[in-house]
Amino acid sequence: MDFFILLFLRMLNNVLILDFGSQYTQLIARRVRELNIFCEIKPYNKIPEDLSSYKAVILSGSPFSVRADAVSHPDLSAIRGHKPVLGVCYGAQYLAHFNGGNVASSNTREYGRAKLSYIKKGEPFFSDIKEGSQVWMSHADTINELPKNSVLLASTHDVKYAAYKFEGEDTYGIQFHPEVYHTTDGKQLLENFLVNIAGVAQTWTPDAFADTTVAELKEKIGNDKVILGLSGGVDSTVAAVLLHKAIGKHLHCIFVNNGLLRKNEFQEVLDQYEHMGLNVKGVDASARFLDALADVSDPEEKRKIIGRVFIEVFDDEAHRVEDVKWLAQGTIYPDVIESVSATGGPSATIKSHHNVGGLPDYMKLKVVEPLKMLFKDEVRRVGASMGINDERLGRHPFPGPGLAIRILGDITREKVVILQEVDAIFINGLREWGLYDKVWQAGAILLPVHSVGVMGDERTYEKCVALRAVESTDGMTADWVNLPYAFLQKTSNDIINKVPGVNRVVYDISSKPPATIEWE
Repeated sequence: MDFFILLFLRMLNNVLILDFGSQYTQLIARRVRELNIFCEIKPYNKIPEDLSSYKAVILSGSPFSVRADAVSHPDLSAIRGHKPVLGVCYGAQYLAHFNGGNVASSNTREYGRAKLSYIKKGEPFFSDIKEGSQVWMSHADTINELPKNSVLLASTHDVKYAAYKFEGEDTYGIQFHPEVYHTTDGKQLLENFLVNIAGVAQTWTPDAFADTTVAELKEKIGNDKVILGLSGGVDSTVAAVLLHKAIGKHLHCIFVNNGLLRKNEFQEVLDQYEHMGLNVKGVDASARFLDALADVSDPEEKRKIIGRVFIEVFDDEAHRVEDVKWLAQGTIYPDVIESVSATGGPSATIKSHHNVGGLPDYMKLKVVEPLKMLFKDEVRRVGASMGINDERLGRHPFPGPGLAIRILGDITREKVVILQEVDAIFINGLREWGLYDKVWQAGAILLPVHSVGVMGDERTYEKCVALRAVESTDGMTADWVNLPYAFLQKTSNDIINKVPGVNRVVYDISSKPPATIEWE
């Protein structure tokens, strides 16, 4: 399909999500996209002046209270009554509080699973959703009185006003979160609102994203030269193929060995890319990174050092490519979300990412990030639509800072070698046991502690490693994988017997949240 037709269709069938600062606003976007509907996220205090391209508006959740003195009151007069509106959690409280309803602090913390005990009969909003359906609550305030000119649509045992609608307009409020996995009919509810009520067409697909993105990159970059940092992972690979389709030989890919890759990964990745038709150059900067990280233990400082040296290496390489104008990165949504609000809204920073936040003034390159608005599972689907093989797309995520954030404490070459050996045994074992594709991400962590052991009737005092394997779809939430005891037993024995300096292995059974996937 012609690019301009695709772009026109996308503009006509667009959903606006107003972000009030929730860390999970992007999960709403992900659910919307699963319905093959394009959406954009904007801060609640930066509503676009031109709303003609939006067919529906969703108000997100928030860590704040609508009762707070400092709460902002965005003007929704151009939206209410003109576009279908759905307020989620804080969004529902916001609509209630500023339209004659009452929102107060809940007597009990309303968090976790709940069942819909009442649904208004014949309500299209709840089409194909039955009483008893599970929803997920997460709020400290609650709606005690509905706003004026509204009607109750649904309740749970503890939350009377779980859903409501303004009469005479397609404006809805729900106290629960349809975007999370635990709301079993959340996707159906969003489809009811967006497709059946708002009439949004389901035209946004991986093929459409690839076609429009390639066309946009052609228009944006023209004949300029671009350098791209390849990591061997899914994100940078898909970004490279998109750019290669758009600008061909003008794309120069750089794969940097920062000394913190997995065992033998540098050469293996170069060999794999050789058969993809990409222009790739390998740069071994391992000594430069490890020297810069000497005696550094703080994880945030590690990330910032790696980011700085990464930019320095690329600056050096950029000068070797004549007239290069752009730096491309495989940044995806979770990277942006955890570093800073993706939209300039008031969400909290969890940790910095080495490829988020711009470039120093001395590096005169513009940044292009074709995957910046996609989640990991979406990136894989786009890659599959372009014919990238399953082995490459199925590769586990690997952190940009590499093993630096899996070595707790200071980093030495000896520690890197130890962790590389441990990691190789663990990852290769997952493959041999047919477990690799059942795990979303796995790795080993070298702990900054020694433990007493016994080997050959002699006392040892050596290092301890933790193994980590999680299941997830986008990295925003994750649960630990219940790996077979027999596998863990063999893996532990192999590590202790084959890796000098390690005498104890533990398995991490923490979920995200409250933990993160990586330890640093």
